[in-house]
Amino acid sequence: MSTSPAVTQTPLTELSAWKALTSHHEKIHTRHLRELFAEDPSRGTRLKAEAEGIYLDYSKHRITDETIKLLLQLAEESGLKERIEAMFRGDKINITEKRAVLHVALRAPKGEKIVVDGQDVVPEVHAVLDHMSAFSERIRSGEWKGHTGKRIKNVVNIGIGGSDLGPVMAYEALKHYSQRDMTFRFVSNVDGTDFAEATIDLDAEETLFIISSKTFTTLETMTNAHTAREWALKKLGDDKAIAKHFVAVSTNAEEVTKFGIDTANMFGFWDWVGGRYSMDSAIGLSTMLAVGPENFRKLLAGFHAMDEHFRSTPFAQNLPVLMGLLSIWYNDFFDAQTVAVLPYDQYLKRFPAYLQQLTMESNGKHVTLSGEHVKYETGPIFWGEPGTNGQHSFYQLIHQGTKLIPCDFIGFAKTLNPLGNHHDLLMANVFAQTEALAFGKTAEEVKAEGTPDWLVPHRVFEGNRPSNTLLLEELTPESLGKLVALYEHSVFTQGAIWQIDSFDQWGVELGKVLAKRIIGELEGPKPTDKHDSSTNTLITHYKKQRG
Repeated sequence: MSTSPAVTQTPLTELSAWKALTSHHEKIHTRHLRELFAEDPSRGTRLKAEAEGIYLDYSKHRITDETIKLLLQLAEESGLKERIEAMFRGDKINITEKRAVLHVALRAPKGEKIVVDGQDVVPEVHAVLDHMSAFSERIRSGEWKGHTGKRIKNVVNIGIGGSDLGPVMAYEALKHYSQRDMTFRFVSNVDGTDFAEATIDLDAEETLFIISSKTFTTLETMTNAHTAREWALKKLGDDKAIAKHFVAVSTNAEEVTKFGIDTANMFGFWDWVGGRYSMDSAIGLSTMLAVGPENFRKLLAGFHAMDEHFRSTPFAQNLPVLMGLLSIWYNDFFDAQTVAVLPYDQYLKRFPAYLQQLTMESNGKHVTLSGEHVKYETGPIFWGEPGTNGQHSFYQLIHQGTKLIPCDFIGFAKTLNPLGNHHDLLMANVFAQTEALAFGKTAEEVKAEGTPDWLVPHRVFEGNRPSNTLLLEELTPESLGKLVALYEHSVFTQGAIWQIDSFDQWGVELGKVLAKRIIGELEGPKPTDKHDSSTNTLITHYKKQRG
């Protein structure tokens, strides 16, 4: 089986489309959106795309028709189509770990066939889903009882990285659909405060812990898991109780058994599922417990719908491809360092944090697939907060600061909580902010309002700040799946064009290795001299203050 079609590609900066984009940028980078809209008043009706219930307005970008033409040419010359097909057919495109990249298989319907190493993985995926569904129904209905016969009312997910960020985001996003007589908490930080606060008001007799660790050896997760075990046993008193209050999302049956968890309550997944792409695998068990199997399957259907759109739609109308190409345009040609993601829905308050791992762990790479150091910028920094909160904190910098920050605005036509005119006011802010960012306010306009001359410069808005606007009808499990998959495939598009491996994460390894070495030095009585003078001194100072 092939490894990566991109390994033998012509270097990115030598592609004719890249060179053409470089020249094109020189010609148009100073042009203002006011000018572009004046020349083409119908621009807002043309530069848009719509698919699977998501409407993308990309007219407020510093682009012309020629820009889009050249970006699409870049996608073609980069072999993006071949790279997409390689992922969907199960090629081992994660070349440094020699793994397939098949999060798309997690949401493939029964009957589809996706083969990895000669084996169709779709039946395995559905076997795990059925296992999760049966377990979830037992917990949600009250059929499953804790060790003392009480019903489970509290669920605590213990994981880190993709085993936490996805489940937390999904729970918050779909809270409207959750079973409200149950409490859900999430513990990820090895800081003991995280566990202490998550369990401070819970009764061990009514609490179920989900330990999410593929290897069941992850330092932070297993430290918290053993703390949870001690916490539960302090109340329950019997080691046999663990089997009624702990389940595992893991593939290490030996360690799971050793912990005291019944392997009948172990939910597996596969090495072709990356952590940051795993929220629709067994890692989503807490999500299914919260919203129920039916809604979880609607979430998967949303993912799958966007997968099919990405795979089959021509690039000129392909939402993830367009978003990925526009991100490259600003990252590589305008030197924009960040992207602000601004969901105008309080349920999506954890969505920017989720995207941080998805985007920055995927594309925070400095070498190409062939091992060469890149000669261009890769992954931008993702950040954001829900609107309208952000408007009263960091929007000042976006509007009048010196940094160019492309923005993604996400809004919904219908609210899940209709209260007076709240939603119209919320959405009015979406449209107002994108208009203000694009067109700004000139000195002449400020003067015409009667502003004193000395104050005019302070009230000028330069505008020409680019943005996407994503509009959906309503936040549902299905639309959430589509939205997450949209960003997954946008990230894929960028990584494919940058010729990097978006599916490994060696950058997290070094610090973990050093931390394991240092923990012994912190617990030992002797001073250390095994590091640089700064680290040695910090360790000594910490031990002295700790006592």
